Amino acid sequence: MTLPDDARFIEDEAALRALHHAPMSRATDKVLRALDRHCLALLAASPFCVLATAGPGGLDASPRGDAPGFLRALDDRTLLLPDRVGNNRLDGMANILADPRVALLVVVPGMDETLRINGTARITDDPRLLAPAAVEGRVPKVGLVIRVEEAFLHCGKAFLRSRLWDPEARVDRKAFPSYPAMLRDHVAGLSDEENERQSAVMAARGLW
Repeated sequence: MTLPDDARFIEDEAALRALHHAPMSRATDKVLRALDRHCLALLAASPFCVLATAGPGGLDASPRGDAPGFLRALDDRTLLLPDRVGNNRLDGMANILADPRVALLVVVPGMDETLRINGTARITDDPRLLAPAAVEGRVPKVGLVIRVEEAFLHCGKAFLRSRLWDPEARVDRKAFPSYPAMLRDHVAGLSDEENERQSAVMAARGLW
């Protein structure tokens, strides 16, 4: 189906809310201003989160993953997110330099509920903060110090509907081309030889 020329769109919040039930107190009153024991337990068990940022060039959502507890609570209002080896686009961190607002979606494998955190971030290269995040002797060059402004649990309906943790719903990775093969199609002028060279460089840099 293509988008109809006369497609109808909602233009104001009142019209949007008129289509939905009023939220219950469990949804409206659950927002915390500091991390409680449940939030801290989820952070300690989580090996994955999505970091959302906004900047002059637009929005960005970036996956971040490491050993459980990598998103470390320094206290009940402060988190440290280490920056690991990646593609060096630096989209999120460049955004933070212009607009410090961030949002996190914290995921625990096998758990349908998630933890949402909103706040502000600063980039640090302070070795006192980064040294505890070292892996295999490699200390991250920088990290994000995130000031928590809101934290709240999100129900599991999206994960239940998507059957995200259901082994029966998993897609066979072989149904898609390899990552280098897809990049070859996406990057104009990228030769097979240059694609292989860059793949080798990224592999040599490792995960940390």
